Amino acid sequence: MTSPRQLPENKAAKNREFCLARSSKGRRVTIETWALDTPGLLRLPSGLLVRGRGLRDSLPAGPKPEFGIYLQGKEPAEVDWESRWVRWKDFWLPSDPADFAEALRELLKRAKDERVEIACGGGFGRTGTAMSCLAILEGVPADKAVTYVREHYSHRAVETPWQKRFVTRFA
Repeated sequence: MTSPRQLPENKAAKNREFCLARSSKGRRVTIETWALDTPGLLRLPSGLLVRGRGLRDSLPAGPKPEFGIYLQGKEPAEVDWESRWVRWKDFWLPSDPADFAEALRELLKRAKDERVEIACGGGFGRTGTAMSCLAILEGVPADKAVTYVREHYSHRAVETPWQKRFVTRFA
């Protein structure tokens, strides 16, 4: 599969992100991921797209995710798509860092051809921390990952000193 790229030849395709892939029969297929103007969208260094959002806000208009990771202290409400809950209290760190890392690896794999999102209560601290860890998995140096996410997602990403320290030690 190639990296996601925009296919501008179709007016409906404008401002949409697509992946080119091969079907099991070897045919080229085009898979639509997030629209480039989707609120809370982070483009990772590989070109993969991940939406971040706050669960206290209503679900944004437009297509729904196909997979989500929800960073909550308590089990989140059920959603209409596949999801994974990572136990993580507000302003703290994931209760099980190994499970958290596994969840991020699953999300990266699925982001190649699915709409994926990461969300916590407000969409900044835990979500920003998780997105910073995704950036590390994508090759951003650990000491630059928070800056990358603050520049490309939200300046409010990663809210506490211990969240920032967690990112710098994430592997």
